[in-house]
Amino acid sequence: QVQLVESGGGLVQAGGSLRLSCAASGSIFSRNAMGWYRQAPGKQRELVAAISSGGSTNYADSVKGRFTISRDNTKNTLYLQMNSLKPEDTAVYYCAASPWRTIVSGLPPNYWGQGTQVTVSS
Repeated sequence: QVQLVESGGGLVQAGGSLRLSCAASGSIFSRNAMGWYRQAPGKQRELVAAISSGGSTNYADSVKGRFTISRDNTKNTLYLQMNSLKPEDTAVYYCAASPWRTIVSGLPPNYWGQGTQVTVSS
């Protein structure tokens, strides 16, 4: 059974930091690239950052230099370190797993987590 479980969301002031985690079932994590997506109210879901099984990364322009994606293959866990948070980063953040080509091409990933809310106050 595929499981992606996010944690670490919450309320933070602008300029603050949060670290999101995503625990994944082993079979899915080892075979796939992983990504963080977000969806703000009234907006489409967008890719925030992605990391291949080999560690290559891809970031949305809006988060470059502020967010860092990483993965711990020994723990089957994906992370998103978010620094210098802005109110416009407020959204539900989702963990996803899929082949690298799927993620970077903008196609919907194969597997999704349930999401975790991040709220940044001004």
